[in-house]
This record gives sequence, C-alpha cells and structure tokens, in this order.
Amino acid sequence: MSLNVEKNNSHKPEDKPATKDLLKVLMDSGYVVRTDADENIVREMAGVWNDAVKEKEKEGGNISDAETDEFIGTLDVMGLLEREEETLPELIPGNDLENAVDPKSIIILKVPDGMVLSRKLKGAFTNPDRGLFFEADDRNSTRIMIESMDLRFAELFSWLGKHHVLINLIGRVNRDLFFVSGISAAKAEVIDGSFGETDDDFLRCTISHIKSSVLQKNEEDKKGPLPEPMLNDITSIRNYLDCAGVTLPSNIRLWAARNVNICETDGISEQEKQHAMRALTLMLNVYWKSTYFSPIDPEKARRILDEELYGLSDVKQRVIETIIQINRTHTLPSYGLLLVGPAGTGKSRIAYAVAEILKIPFTVFDMSTVRDPEALTGTSRIYSNARPGRIMEAFAETGSSNLVFVINELDKASGDGKSGASADTLLTLLDNLGYTDNYMECQIPTNGVYTIATANDIEHISKPLLSRFSVIRIPDYTPKEKEIIFTEFSLPKTLRRLGMKKEECVVTDDAVKKIVSHFSDSTGCRDLEQAAEHIAGNALYQIETGGLSTVRYDAKAVASLLL
Repeated sequence: MSLNVEKNNSHKPEDKPATKDLLKVLMDSGYVVRTDADENIVREMAGVWNDAVKEKEKEGGNISDAETDEFIGTLDVMGLLEREEETLPELIPGNDLENAVDPKSIIILKVPDGMVLSRKLKGAFTNPDRGLFFEADDRNSTRIMIESMDLRFAELFSWLGKHHVLINLIGRVNRDLFFVSGISAAKAEVIDGSFGETDDDFLRCTISHIKSSVLQKNEEDKKGPLPEPMLNDITSIRNYLDCAGVTLPSNIRLWAARNVNICETDGISEQEKQHAMRALTLMLNVYWKSTYFSPIDPEKARRILDEELYGLSDVKQRVIETIIQINRTHTLPSYGLLLVGPAGTGKSRIAYAVAEILKIPFTVFDMSTVRDPEALTGTSRIYSNARPGRIMEAFAETGSSNLVFVINELDKASGDGKSGASADTLLTLLDNLGYTDNYMECQIPTNGVYTIATANDIEHISKPLLSRFSVIRIPDYTPKEKEIIFTEFSLPKTLRRLGMKKEECVVTDDAVKKIVSHFSDSTGCRDLEQAAEHIAGNALYQIETGGLSTVRYDAKAVASLLL
C-alpha cells in the first residue's frame, strides 16, 4: 500500500467515520492511538486509510492483511500508536514495556444484564470443584458465566479458584461480552477469608510462559498420568489417615502417625518438622495398590516387542515366558531381568516395551551417573540438606507402588571396581522384601516393583547382585540383519519424521551393503540410524534447493557422504 500524506490534504477534521474505521482496525490488531498524538495527523492518516479502502472497493476487492500490517507499521514508526496494554498499568508494574503481554483474549465472560463494566473487573474465580465461574468483588458477589477461554489457561484459572485469589481482569466490553486480555493480582485486604492474594510478578511470569507455549496433547504416555498431589498440609494428612488409613500398609500407617505427631508437637525443631512434613507428603501421595496382576495377552505383548525390535526371537521368547508366568501366578516374577549385550542392540527398548506390556508406570535412571550410594538410599534427617533417595523419589514421581524400574548401565556403577557399592545398595530392592530409605525412616513395600537392568559387560557386576536377575544375553546383529534393519526400520522411520515420501530418497541394495560394511567395526544399529539421518537430510536438501523430485543413492554416492 502506497502512503502519501500530501495528496490527502483535502480531508478535514469532520472525517469522523474514517477515524472510527481506523480505530476499529487498530483495536483488532491490539493497538490504540497514543493519548499525546497530534489529532490532526491522526485524522489525516485516517483519511489515507479511507481512500485506500474505497480504492480497493472500486476494484472489487479488499485490503489484504499484509497491506494492513504495512499501514499499521507506518503509523507505529510515526509514533502515533502504542500497544493496547500500555494504557493498563495494572498489567505492567513499573511500566516494564518489554514484558507486555499480547492483547489476544485469554477468556471471555458473559456480562450479566444490568451490570456495567469498564476495562477492569475485580473479583476471583470460584472453586472449580463446584463449577468454574468468575465472582465479582461487589456488594452482591455477582457470579459471571464463562463464555469461552484459551484452554492453555484452564489450569491457571482452576488454581486461582482453588486458592481464592483476588485478581483484576483487564480487557474490553463488546456488547454483552467482556474480552479479557490480561490478569493482575489485586493488592487488597482479604475479604472475610474468602479471597487470598498472590504475587503479581509470579502471575505475570506464569501468563507470559503460557502465552508463549502451545497446548500439549492430553494423552497418556508410558508412565501414565501423574496423580494430583492433594495431601500437602498437616490438616489434610491427618484427615486422610482418619478416613483412609486402613488402606495403607500397616507399617506405613504407624509411620505416618508418628510423623504427624512430630509435626504437631511443641519443642520439636523446625528442621525436624519440615523433614517430617516432606516425608509425609512424598509417602502418602503414592497410591498403594494391590499387587495382583490381571492376565496379559501374549499375542499383544509379542506385537509390542516386534514393533520395537527386529529379530532377537530368543530374547522375545524369554520375555513372553515371563508374561505367561505372571498370567499363571498373577504376581510379578521373583527375579528381575538383566539384558546383557553390545551397545546399540536395543536393550533399553526391550525394557520400555516390557513396561508397556505390564501397563504400569516405569522410572529410569543410569547407574553410570550414581557416584554415591546415598543417591539411592537417601540421607539421614539429621542433616539440614537431607533428602530422600532416587528410589523413593521414583515412587513419589510415578505416584504408584507398582512400577517398573529400568536400570541402565548396571555394569558402570562407580565404586570398588567389582560392581560398586552404589549397585549393591539395590540388593534389598531386588529381593522384594521391602526397601528402607534413610530419609523416610520407613520400610517401603517393594512386592509391586519389577526391575529390568541393562549392561554391556556382565563381568563388572558382583555375584550377589547378578544372582537377583534372570540374565538374557543379546547378541549383536549380523550384517544381513543390519541391512534389513536399515531398509525396513531406520530409513523409513527417518523419512516419516522428515515428512518425506519413500520415492524421494531411494537407496539401492549395493548402497545399503556399503553402509553396513562401513560400520562393520561398530556394534548395534545406532550408526545405521545416524547414516539414515545423514542420507535423508542430504536428499531433502537437494530436493528443496535443486527442484528434484527424487534422489537416488548408489554405493559410490553413500561412500562420498559417509567419508
């Protein structure tokens, strides 16, 4: 759009319709005219806009979004505009314009009949357990219905409702709807205990994070949904023990009563109370489930294994035998699985597949990162910086007493060189007789825990630890198997990830043989996956820059790429 101010000198101040049209366009784009802007210049620019609109209408068209953005950008450069929020100091304490929030509506409220709203509404969201509304802070505590909302903010609104936080909603009214573009904490007294306060910086930071993010898909991953932590204060914990203590293992019930007593007894140090409260929160937010396992479909289990791995029929057979055992006894096997083999042969994938088959959460940690046994066993509460061990944290994070422990690189645990004291701390866990965490000061039932470990070299694992596992040795793939894996698994998976069609990247049989022979000194298939990434990326580059419809790789072509 060409802007020429001089040719529009004929426009007079009475061109109000054009000014109104321009103001509407600016508002829709999140801008307002600066209060100190020269009124004559504003009206002049409104005339320019009006002429452009009429010219487009004569041609039978409309002004494009790009032309609109160009026009608004020009007004902004001229210093005539400011973002809509910049007129709302409640949104931007200290006039920190760099942290201004985009003016798009995050929630839309239905204005009740007879209620007059300006650009700010004070009140609080109601408790979402009774239905989420907005309750105005007026004499009648007017309840305002929610017309629609940005789903990314749903959990924030629920949190504000649960904690009765008094806030300001900032926005604009259009007919009977209030379009909210910002939220700020209301710095006011607590009214009859019905409202609370929150820090405005925290609220603004949270809103900024949400607005810059996308709504994640609400789908369960292999760990399953995490339980919402409900028991996080001494009152709720005491009430829970009174109402549902009978559902807890007997030793945990007694342990919990003792720690509640610590939290409520005068003369106990604040440090002891804090540790006791933390331990109670971790322990009681775990769902202590039955260790009875329903039958598992062996055919479905086999399909899951086949989708994860090519070949390894003997290994898969051992896993299926374990599944059959569970079906007969309805309990987990008394021995865990130890998968031993060269790097890159799919040991970790097998472990994750077993967790999926058992339909229970899993937790993963690498023994190569454990330098101190206390990382697993926890530290005593006598220290101010004491904390629970990784095993207890796994229970708390998954929220379940039934879970799969996937222990990677068991043979690389640090310690005395024969297997490491860190690894030997797992002995009581693997016995399924109960595990004692130094921080929790309680024996944790482990008969719902199934352990799957991986290792490259069995010689570096102590005999006591090794005796707790059923060992499955995983051989390296043969050259022929690697060719099939590259052709049917690695390359197709890479092409799908890049959004490419099979015919866009063709690798000949002799090229596949060349790739396999190039990595003949390496075990496993990780090098094949990296080669597939390199080749597919090169093909995509040639297609996008050279206008090709397909790229074909023979042995000579892949040799030059892999050098």
